Amino acid sequence: MDKTFVSVIIAAGGSGRRLGSPTPKQMLDIGGGTILQHSLRAFHAHPLVSEVVVVLPKDRSADGAALLADGMARCDGPPVHAVPGGDRRQDSVAAAFDRVSADAEVVLIHDAARPFVGADLIERTIEAAKAHGAAIAAVRARDTVKRVAFESGAPVIVETIPRDGVYLAQTPQGFRRDVLAAAVAVGRSGVEATDEAALAERAGYRVHVVDGDPGNVKITTEEDLDAARRRMAGGVVVDRAGTGYDLHRLVEGRPLVIGGVSIPFERGALGHSDADVACHAATDAILGAACLGDIGRHFPDSDPRWKDADSLALLRDAARLVREKGYEVGNLDITVILERPKIKDAIDEMRRRLADALGVDPSRVSVKGKTNEGVDAIGRGDAIAAHAVALLRTRA
Repeated sequence: MDKTFVSVIIAAGGSGRRLGSPTPKQMLDIGGGTILQHSLRAFHAHPLVSEVVVVLPKDRSADGAALLADGMARCDGPPVHAVPGGDRRQDSVAAAFDRVSADAEVVLIHDAARPFVGADLIERTIEAAKAHGAAIAAVRARDTVKRVAFESGAPVIVETIPRDGVYLAQTPQGFRRDVLAAAVAVGRSGVEATDEAALAERAGYRVHVVDGDPGNVKITTEEDLDAARRRMAGGVVVDRAGTGYDLHRLVEGRPLVIGGVSIPFERGALGHSDADVACHAATDAILGAACLGDIGRHFPDSDPRWKDADSLALLRDAARLVREKGYEVGNLDITVILERPKIKDAIDEMRRRLADALGVDPSRVSVKGKTNEGVDAIGRGDAIAAHAVALLRTRA
């Protein structure tokens, strides 16, 4: 099968005024290279990318080769072109689109200020753009969202927005060539938008969401820049592993919730909370790796606050405790053991919900379903269990 020709536009034409530096932020060093060079390197090294077009500030476009040096991770990698940017982001992207190869079938657009984009997210955005025509990386809002109005210059809450329907947009954003052409045409007609996904919407296309990565941060403020430099400089990586186990009886009249997903079944797990064995095992695993005790210590079943509690919320709170101790979740592997029902069709949704609670990319979460081959209470269908292993990482 012929390889899809994928072009990438890296938007690096801005001035970065919010950072307060006389040098555009994408030209600042964060450890062995500029922010732009790190972003370029991620795409230049990706095996699915066919070419890269970088938009540079107009007053620096003549220095394109020097600015992009060290950004090419493969000597045999795809060609890289530089074009001068415009007054607005959409003008810069439009100029880059004019430079994209006539062979391009899919075009990705990425902010140079996101230097930590991962290969998995790039690939998933490409595949979603091919399948749907338009797709963006985005992460679910994990905090309660408030809409405010300003009264006498002070913000006052006027509405609480359900966070389940709120996603925070990232890049890359991916488009089939014809979809991006239509979006660019809308922008050139006088419509202003903050990104090309919004222009594609105005052109009448539906834009699909790809699960983003909380680590794919955008460097906007001085605090962001300091955090990025610490992340790049780091030090010695320290890994800590933890294990978790949970078991519940299955009874009639209870919902069966596994990994935050309600599974249709005539019986559910009996417990003080929603008795989600996957979440409970995961919670114990990450708490154990950080030497923070277990789920019973932090969320005891003697406390009425946790009656029928959403175990994803407990896992999210445990992840916060772990982060406060200086750790991040490297990966999580869960094995759910039950005779029936089969959970294979729900595994992807479980991974997504667990990853959202942990604040990591779904590629770091694995869920597997096993039976107990008819042995003991689990084998008879009277119980459900889960084992979990978590790896935490920090820097010494």
